[in-house]
Amino acid sequence: MSEENVEIFRSALEAFGRRDVEALLTDLDPDVEWQSALPALLGGSSTVYRGHQGVRDLIRENDEVLDEYRVEVTEIRDLGDRIFGIGAVRTRGKGSGVETDSPWFISVEIKDGKAVRIRTDLDRSEALEAAGLSE
Repeated sequence: MSEENVEIFRSALEAFGRRDVEALLTDLDPDVEWQSALPALLGGSSTVYRGHQGVRDLIRENDEVLDEYRVEVTEIRDLGDRIFGIGAVRTRGKGSGVETDSPWFISVEIKDGKAVRIRTDLDRSEALEAAGLSE
């Protein structure tokens, strides 16, 4: 079961990277909750998106303000019903051309073959604490 969860995680991450919303949604529960760190990267605060429409809104909002949004995951930790990823996010703003490069962490809870809860963080300590992990 756990290897299956890693594959779901990878599939969803690849679809997100391609901006293939429909493929992404096949890996997400219809009632998914996604707490995104991207608004914090852009000077706001973390935002929770709910359901498939919320995920569509998240991607649309990203695409409205960013020319580029790339996530690279360099480490995947299999925690059974959760997956924890460590990597980096790189962005380039539309119009401004401002580029960011930040550490990026993701925790995904999977139930019945679908992601039900996703949380991304920019701060390692916060991400580990939220995932119930330690350094």
